[in-house]
Amino acid sequence: MIRREVLYFKKVGPDNTEACLELLEKAKREGYQHFVVASTTGATGAQAARRLCGPGLNLVVVGHSVGFRGPNVDEFLEEHYREIVDLGGKVFKGTILTHSLETSIAEQFKGSAPTLLIANTLRRLGHGIKVCCEIVMEAVDAGLIPEGEEVVAAAGSARGWDAVALLRSAASKRFLSLVVLEIWAKPRG
Repeated sequence: MIRREVLYFKKVGPDNTEACLELLEKAKREGYQHFVVASTTGATGAQAARRLCGPGLNLVVVGHSVGFRGPNVDEFLEEHYREIVDLGGKVFKGTILTHSLETSIAEQFKGSAPTLLIANTLRRLGHGIKVCCEIVMEAVDAGLIPEGEEVVAAAGSARGWDAVALLRSAASKRFLSLVVLEIWAKPRG
């Protein structure tokens, strides 16, 4: 039997980032090797790199694709990118699996699509948990995390982090093999 304390935050947002970072450090001490974290500007990714990177640890920081906020807009700041890479982490900026193409089609034709249904279903557990699932699959798809491994993921509902989960990784092509093994932190509402 595994007993683990779960953190339930009173509200979403960056005030929870420090507690999430502490959970990541605890996971590192427990021997977890693969970490995937979401970071729009790279600021939280750089914080994770400063506190986690070292021998035998695989940190992947996942940002939005260039153009997510508008044509040619790259939200990920160069200084954070450089710091993460210099500390031994990896940065991946790519398309959100449950967003771009189908969102565009759904908006244009006023309908819904399967990946939007998946995204909204995962949001029942919280926006950050949905993002944890997406970024782990994105990292596997990019060849930055091995498939079938236990991966610690952190993400948030807006800026900063408010969700941490342990997942068994899968490629997006094998989405139904992705497993949320444990939820370590999330907002209550």
